[in-house]
Amino acid sequence: MLTLENLFVLMLVATAGAWLWHNHGLREKALERVKQHCAKLDLELLDDAVALKRIAFVRDANGRKRLARVYAFEFTVTGEQRHPGTATQFGAHSVQIELSQALYLNESHGEKHDGFSTLQSQLGQFAAALAAYAEQHSEEV
Repeated sequence: MLTLENLFVLMLVATAGAWLWHNHGLREKALERVKQHCAKLDLELLDDAVALKRIAFVRDANGRKRLARVYAFEFTVTGEQRHPGTATQFGAHSVQIELSQALYLNESHGEKHDGFSTLQSQLGQFAAALAAYAEQHSEEV
């Protein structure tokens, strides 16, 4: 016999399952965007994966605190050295991707090195491609 208590437990389990399924889809979207970003910058995404690092309130581009999922990943430039990166996802659509500063900054002195201009031009190309993609897909919504 189905009691109110059993119904409540069933609904709780169904809600937890739906939440896990939804989060898996969001992780896949973040992975796809990180792959695109690495391909545009001619970087190799290691392990072909992103891992959920934390769920926290993070400031967005407008300075507002929003609930975000922060994913960690590793990439390489030369195939020899692993560099950390993070992808911050606000909801299902927006992502902020951060790469290791060692690619463009002398971390002990805080000065830009030769890799900065290369990274700057590659990020400019990526931003233009991302803007074109967003404009193209905003008409679909």
